[in-house]
Amino acid sequence: MRLALFDFDGTITTKDSMVEFIQYAVGKKKYYFGLLILSPILMAYKLNLYPNDKAKERLLAHFFKKITIKEFQKIVINYDKNELDKIVRKEAIEKIVWHKKQGDEVVVVSASMECWLKLWCDRQNIKLIATKLEIENGKFTGRFSTKNCYGEEKVSRLQELYSTKKYSHIYAYGDSLGDRELLALADEAFYKPFR
Repeated sequence: MRLALFDFDGTITTKDSMVEFIQYAVGKKKYYFGLLILSPILMAYKLNLYPNDKAKERLLAHFFKKITIKEFQKIVINYDKNELDKIVRKEAIEKIVWHKKQGDEVVVVSASMECWLKLWCDRQNIKLIATKLEIENGKFTGRFSTKNCYGEEKVSRLQELYSTKKYSHIYAYGDSLGDRELLALADEAFYKPFR
C-alpha cells in the first residue's frame, strides 16, 4: 500500500481557497474593508508577532461569527458548485487521478477549513484532513474546534488517523513552509510540483 498526501491551497489550487471563499461569501468590497479593519492583526501576523491560527480565527470570525450553520452551509455548497474548480490546477487533478489508478490512498492535508474542502474531496473520492470550525447552538463561534492543520499539526493529525508505517511508500506534495514537516515525512517529496 502506498499513500499520497496533498496540500490544498497553492498546491492543488492557484489561489488561497479561504480568501476566495470569503470574497465569494461577502463580496470583494466587504472583504477588503474587513482587511482594513483587521490590518493591525494581519500586520502583526506578517511580522511573526501574532500566531497563524489566531489570525485565521480573527479573520473568519470577523466575517462569519454568529452566522447560522444553515446559512453558512448554503454558501459552502454554492462555493463548491460554482467557484472552487475554477482555482484547481489541471496538473494536480491529473496527478491525483494517476495515484488513484495506481491504487494509492490519496489524502488532502490542509490548513484550510474542512467545511468548504469536504464536498470537493468527496467528489474526487479522496480523504480529507483539515481545520474544523467550532459550532455552538447552530452558529459558528469564531473559533476552531481543532488545532490549525498547519506545519507539525499536519503530521500529528495524519498520524492520529493513519499508521504511516504500514505504507510501503509515501508521496507528499506541498508548496509552503506549512508543508515542510509533511514533505519531510515522505519517501518522495514534491515542492511546488505543478507550477
